[in-house]
Amino acid sequence: MPDTSRDPVDHARTYRQHAGETMKAGVNAPGLIAVGIGVLSLVIGLFSFANGSRSAGVAAVVVAVLLVGGGLAWLARAHHKVQKKQQDWHREHPEAPYEPPTS
Repeated sequence: MPDTSRDPVDHARTYRQHAGETMKAGVNAPGLIAVGIGVLSLVIGLFSFANGSRSAGVAAVVVAVLLVGGGLAWLARAHHKVQKKQQDWHREHPEAPYEPPTS
């Protein structure tokens, strides 16, 4: 299968324009990893609260909020870049039918 990671829309395999975008593009990996570590940090924080360690719980929950927020911001920025590439491509190819993004 050829590498289509630079193509903003996967025309051949789906009708949804951004299907699988998050897992397909390697640029999203830092955001996904940050969200995953943030969720793990939240679990650790809740465990710390359950064991009576308030300071460790607060620290872990603060880290979780920062990591999840940063990871989601990273994913949103990457998604907006993909949408901009798609709009630019359609400006350069006006003969192609334009469908507004569903995501």
